[in-house]
Amino acid sequence: MGSLFGNGDVRGIANTELTPDLAFKLGKATGYVLGKTKEKPVFLIGKDTRLSGDMLEDALAAGFMSTGANVIKVGVLPTPAIAYLVRDYGADAGVIVSASHNSYEYNGIKFYNSEGFKMDDSFEDEVETILLRNIHMDSHLSGESIGKCLEVDDEAEDKYAKYLEETIDADLRGLKLVIDCANGSAYKVAEKVFTDLGADVTMIGNQPDGLNINAHCGSTHPELIQKQVVESGAFMGFAYDGDADRLIACDEKGNIIDGDKLMCICARMLKEREELPENKVITTPMSNTGFHKFMKNEGFTVGMAEVGDRYVLDMMLETGAAFGGEQSGHIIFLNHATTGDGILSSLLVLQAILHAGKTASQASEEIEIYPQVLKNARVRIENKNKYVKDEEIRKAVDEIDEQLGEDGRVLLRPSSTEPLVRVMIEGQDIEDITAKAQKLARLITKRFS
Repeated sequence: MGSLFGNGDVRGIANTELTPDLAFKLGKATGYVLGKTKEKPVFLIGKDTRLSGDMLEDALAAGFMSTGANVIKVGVLPTPAIAYLVRDYGADAGVIVSASHNSYEYNGIKFYNSEGFKMDDSFEDEVETILLRNIHMDSHLSGESIGKCLEVDDEAEDKYAKYLEETIDADLRGLKLVIDCANGSAYKVAEKVFTDLGADVTMIGNQPDGLNINAHCGSTHPELIQKQVVESGAFMGFAYDGDADRLIACDEKGNIIDGDKLMCICARMLKEREELPENKVITTPMSNTGFHKFMKNEGFTVGMAEVGDRYVLDMMLETGAAFGGEQSGHIIFLNHATTGDGILSSLLVLQAILHAGKTASQASEEIEIYPQVLKNARVRIENKNKYVKDEEIRKAVDEIDEQLGEDGRVLLRPSSTEPLVRVMIEGQDIEDITAKAQKLARLITKRFS
């Protein structure tokens, strides 16, 4: 991919970087590319609750229709809902207008194919080439050739909710839960799902005003559910991000259960139910040492993908794995969904805990998560990747690895946006790993600044 698509989407500050003009051109280019193999393709469009959503949705739709494509607008729904509904409606592509966990002034546009998977790199490359090189598209259609917004039922939310409700076989009647929707796209459908299933739900982050998405709430600010769960005596709490494709949870004591622990809890259930081919789980280098120790002790095989949920999914498809995810809370149950889904993950986490006859804290405390320290080494931007071949840095890392043994690790990663090398060290002694991380960061800065 080039410079337009980031981790599978086009994202920026709305009306400044991601403008209506760019959205229109993006719609026109994607309509043109898809139209080469499909006559009058149909695009299904959803969005989150950002103020800029209407503006970008309309510009994008105009671009599609200018190429002869038709459009179905389903309104405010989570990203995974679009991945599901594109199949239910028989559309040729799905589009979500959302900037996920970013604050309200940002927005983004992400595409899914007709099977609900993210568009592949070749499709994005072709669209990028058209836009970045300003290639002329012979698509000046008129008359009956122009596309239109199709009449559609108003049951999109109900269809998605019903699909989610059918994935769980545990009894939630009377179970007290706290749900934080980050004032984002799940603010209606999440309450519907858990209420339909009989849970006693306290909702927070469910009053979007276009400006408060992810604002001190949701998966990036789980302190709200921590406090509410303890005060209300809830069984546990769930927090989503703005487009509800990731999940961070907390137990009845208010302790955070991150993506690593959630994957461990669910992997054990899937193994017991024989729904985990070859007991394989896919994750990324960001997963904690404690995660890997649990997986090893429980007899799982772990595959390591690049950081990013799209790369986790790619490896799952390549290896035949049915389950994978990230520490950040993107969790993919491939037997149920084609992308991460915060509500779905919540349901299956509850199923795993309830079937085990445990409290959330008992299930969580079985996985020891090691302390983690992150320090930034500032370098010249052209030197961000030179540490890989530097003998002095390699020697320093090897020494730390030897000292930590199986009870820790070192991870160096260049920042994708800043002139930094991120130094992450895990271990049992927080003071020791902090000192080690600071020393290694200083060395990298000295070598490459």
